[in-house]
Amino acid sequence: MKDIPFQVEATDGQARAATLTLARGVVRTPVYMPVGTMGALRSVSPLHLADTGSQIMLANTYHLSQRPGEALVAKAGGLHKFMAVDLPLLTDSGGFQVFSLEKNVTNENGVEFKHEIDGKKTFLSPERSMDIQMKLGADIAMVFDECLPWGADRAYAEQSVDRTTRWEERSKIAHTKPDQSLFGIVQGGFWPDLRKRSAEAIREIGFDGYAIGGLSVGEGHSVMCEVLDMTTPHMPKNAPRYLMGVGRPLDLVEGVARGVDMFDCVIQTRHARSGVLYTWAGRIRVSDSRFRSDFYPPDTRCTCYTCRNFSRAYLNHLFRVGEILAASLASIHNVAWFAQFMAAMRQSIGEGRFAEFRRLVRATWPEEKHAEPEDGERPAPGPAPKGGRRKR
Repeated sequence: MKDIPFQVEATDGQARAATLTLARGVVRTPVYMPVGTMGALRSVSPLHLADTGSQIMLANTYHLSQRPGEALVAKAGGLHKFMAVDLPLLTDSGGFQVFSLEKNVTNENGVEFKHEIDGKKTFLSPERSMDIQMKLGADIAMVFDECLPWGADRAYAEQSVDRTTRWEERSKIAHTKPDQSLFGIVQGGFWPDLRKRSAEAIREIGFDGYAIGGLSVGEGHSVMCEVLDMTTPHMPKNAPRYLMGVGRPLDLVEGVARGVDMFDCVIQTRHARSGVLYTWAGRIRVSDSRFRSDFYPPDTRCTCYTCRNFSRAYLNHLFRVGEILAASLASIHNVAWFAQFMAAMRQSIGEGRFAEFRRLVRATWPEEKHAEPEDGERPAPGPAPKGGRRKR
């Protein structure tokens, strides 16, 4: 485990602007991490990724261990060389993906499950997750934990929180890569005392950074904020805080308002593939007929490659004819726009204008009722089966 130099440079209320120094660069927070689940940011080449202003990227341990396999990635020289991406990388532990599968058996040792593509029997444990992540070679690895779904009962949540603590202790022992940092994950479902118990236990073990797990599982924005209110006060102030799987503008600003530094979500590229673009005036669906003869760029304030060169009319045309370039240009815009959005939020903190920025975001992106889950792999809202795991 390698200590990460982390320095808070400005605060405005609980919101903070900080720097996270990694071997491949300095990450300025608050930061949004694009998600390259399979080792690639969907429809965005590394050449264009470099122009988006992205600072750090996420990849998925579970999926990469299944295809192509961590041994092959290690043979290629690690994930950075394999992807031809020189940005800092973070790999998740695979915990969420495992617990979202229909058929799995959880015990103290780990989880047994069948791979969703070919039905291959697989076992994942803290030790196995650490081994995979060390071979992938990202700058930051995540401990193996159990993600509780929305609607899990209290009795199961208590067992899960304590098991997650034991798994995280085992993760730290198994993690022996000196040039890779390790983040702990706070769980605890939707109960204040369990969140506190988890945060204090994980803090006692000691990690380079601390993540908030178990959100974006169908609970909605208001409940998410309640859980953050009951969690972040118990997390260390001198280490980065990472809210997993959350990415809408309103959720981002409310997370930052509660002291969160890092975020990730797939909505940048997933929404782009259906023609949904994020702009400073709100979301637009550029494939709608009203944009057929609109020659303005997607966002007149955006400086991305797409906005510098193409119009809404052109993107509308590409989507209508089914041209693959449509998804690429839309994704480039969304990834770049979120980087600009986070940079503007950081600037507002430094200048003492965060409350004003927060009001603007609330007015432009109000809470969405019955919105689809943030992540395409997140379960839908509704009660979970007794015992805690939801069907996909």
